[in-house]
Amino acid sequence: MSTVLDHLVTLLSLESIEENLYRGRSQDLGFPQLFGGHVLGQALSAASQTVDTSRQVHSLHGYFLRPGDVMLPVVYEVDRVRDGGSFTTRRVTAIQKGKPIFFCSASFQALEPGFEHQGDMPDVPEPDTLASELDYIQQFAQLIPEPLRDKLLAPKPIEIRPVKMTHPFNPEATAPVQHVWFRASGELPDNPALHRYLLAYASDFNLLPTSLLPHGISFWNRELQIASLDHAIWFHQPFRVDDWLLYSMDSPWAGGARGLCRGSIYNRAGQLVASVAQEGLIRKRS
Repeated sequence: MSTVLDHLVTLLSLESIEENLYRGRSQDLGFPQLFGGHVLGQALSAASQTVDTSRQVHSLHGYFLRPGDVMLPVVYEVDRVRDGGSFTTRRVTAIQKGKPIFFCSASFQALEPGFEHQGDMPDVPEPDTLASELDYIQQFAQLIPEPLRDKLLAPKPIEIRPVKMTHPFNPEATAPVQHVWFRASGELPDNPALHRYLLAYASDFNLLPTSLLPHGISFWNRELQIASLDHAIWFHQPFRVDDWLLYSMDSPWAGGARGLCRGSIYNRAGQLVASVAQEGLIRKRS
């Protein structure tokens, strides 16, 4: 396991400070506020620590309420809503400075057989034939503001390889569709819950910027105000984040300073392992 991945796994482990109360450290990735995937992963970790390991999360629905402060820890309060015969439900509130910054509901279920079908995986190049997003961004290092340069170009716990690179500062208008391969930057233990925390963390990368593609505006544009408003994940079957996963994303609609994005995540065998949906703020400031 790489140093940066080991650090992320530690951040997602959380500290138990009281029954149903957990504390997680924040991480400054160079964004204006705490990265949404960081809060998603930690909230799911908090919920999972109150559920028997025989049941795994199958869905999470959350809302981002306030920007998170990267300099402060986050406290997670878990409400044990229901422990049923087949499903377990938890509600989690993430708190900073005495106010909620995020809340979500998560549902857990034991594995059981049932009817099965899925859509086809897109036909895209294999990850071994593609360059990493970080290597591509390195070409534009001098255009990144110096205070942010070291953070944004530092080694990452999640390696991302886009099928098609987009110029980070001068993008062309294209269809609102993109595909990226991603995986953890090292081998992980056989802990199914951990792989789900990490997928929740990684699912916030690249998703909302998909809604900007038809408008020829970059996530890096200083006039752009962009933030996740809500996020939903459905986990379909077991997977490993330390093996390549394909994230296929599209944006069917944007308007009213909001963009709607969807994602399908496949393993290399073509199995659909998770689905994602998110609406976010995409506002160009005057």
